[in-house]
Amino acid sequence: MRIPRPFLAAALWVGISAGAPGAMAQEAYPSKPIRVIVPFAAGGPADVVAREMAQSLGKELGQTLVVENQGGGAGVPALGTVSRAPADGYTLLFAASGNVVIQPLLTKNRVDVLQQLSPVAMVTTSPHVLVVSSKLPVHTVKEFVAYAKAHPGQVNFASAGVGGLAHLGTELFERAAGIDARHVPYKGSSQAMTDLAGGEVQAMFSSLPSMKGLIDKGAIRVIGVTAPSASPAYKGIPVIKDAGVPNFEYTTWYGLYGPAGLPAAVVVRLSAALSSLAADKAFDERLLAQGVDLSISSARELGERTRRETATWDKVIREAGIQLN
Repeated sequence: MRIPRPFLAAALWVGISAGAPGAMAQEAYPSKPIRVIVPFAAGGPADVVAREMAQSLGKELGQTLVVENQGGGAGVPALGTVSRAPADGYTLLFAASGNVVIQPLLTKNRVDVLQQLSPVAMVTTSPHVLVVSSKLPVHTVKEFVAYAKAHPGQVNFASAGVGGLAHLGTELFERAAGIDARHVPYKGSSQAMTDLAGGEVQAMFSSLPSMKGLIDKGAIRVIGVTAPSASPAYKGIPVIKDAGVPNFEYTTWYGLYGPAGLPAAVVVRLSAALSSLAADKAFDERLLAQGVDLSISSARELGERTRRETATWDKVIREAGIQLN
């Protein structure tokens, strides 16, 4: 668990400002329930993490955080709801990296998310795993790369759809490993996993929990993880950058955003409350059990990461010629 501590100065600033004009208004936040918009359907991984966060954060803030699912449209409707809301801290967006980094790059008219949203803090990170069909005669990342180089154009990577993080991860891996593979997009992950187990496709990047059943059955084999993690779920799985592809790494992450122009005092209040979750061992353990690391950052760090990853994935998208139909 990586918990940067940028909040001491912010807390000091809040204490000093308590005697300044307008301090009562600052201290009043939050004085009513807060909406947390989640751009995914109820019951999925993002929804589960959002509700865990909302429950714990609500205790710290002394107000209820009401999770509102607005799935569909690749997160665009949810982003629109938050960007149009008053910048008062009572409507927030709990977004995945794909919502705020990748999707805006694939829209017909590209938008700058950081002109529409105010970063508050990154909340969690989690890596993907590289899995291969058990019918493939490889057991390590190096063996897989060697096999792909010996069979150019014959290794098929599945994904749940064009433009998703797993698809972009595939393109990034191909370039970093120097292999020539083929992307096979599916409409969702269910059939992709079925075909992977059957050997119709040979490899796939995905979250570990979604693959665990097939891994336990021996139908597919996990050979690497895309980034380090403190979760025991990844114990014993080699990190790909240390196992033969040194220039390759990515994670999926969830961050909290508000509308553009969110007052600094609101950001400080929310950030301080989030940082205190580091002491909530039960919360941390619940996340780790799901293969998710609590990784709270400052608003500045979240903004910088949003910019940095936008540049990374923009390069991949342009080089691969990825477009949504």
